[in-house]
Amino acid sequence: MRISVVVPVLDEEARIARRLEELAATPGIDEVIVVDGGSVDGTVALASAFPGVRVLSAPRGRGPQLNAGARAAGGAILLFLHADVSLPRDAAAWIAGTLAERDVVAGAFRTWTVPDAGESWLAPLLHLADIRSRITRFPYGDQAIFMRREAFARAGGFPDQPLMEDLELSRRLRRLGRVVTVPAVVRVSGRRFLDRPIHSTLINRVLPILYRLGVPPRVLAQLYGDVR
Repeated sequence: MRISVVVPVLDEEARIARRLEELAATPGIDEVIVVDGGSVDGTVALASAFPGVRVLSAPRGRGPQLNAGARAAGGAILLFLHADVSLPRDAAAWIAGTLAERDVVAGAFRTWTVPDAGESWLAPLLHLADIRSRITRFPYGDQAIFMRREAFARAGGFPDQPLMEDLELSRRLRRLGRVVTVPAVVRVSGRRFLDRPIHSTLINRVLPILYRLGVPPRVLAQLYGDVR
């Protein structure tokens, strides 16, 4: 089955070219769609220069951007990839093998968080964030969530909310069938943690708990800060 990759972006000129080069070199990726949420830097120009890459515009917000990309995608399998997340070279094989099981509706990768702007003495602490990807029942967006198109439609797509749209979709998918986290890893930028380590640690631990307790996403977004 054809795999369509949807990449939401907002002012990602420092990373988008590298990501698209990696995707072009990844076997089994059939389509790449970049959905811009109103970048004011060179993101759109860089993405538009890549042969075969479709560049769309959508209202700012990961939910609306990802939904717009999914609507335009032609593949039977949808893979949602953040601009600061790097797939393993054999990603397509993992996806195909996982979704070959009939009771599996979606999957995701484990994370390996790295400093992408040089060395940092905080680098060893980055991997504390990776523990979550190994134990959670509900994968997050930085785990490169993938699913069958019909499962995405049955789950109602990503909710239009400013935060936790990935967690909410994972919860909906799990009601439809199994959601599997494969043992392969994606490399995730530790940029947010390195910028504000204490704030990031607290936020990443507390916000999912508050969301499950019913705190509205708009309130959580105010605590989180800039979302992208």
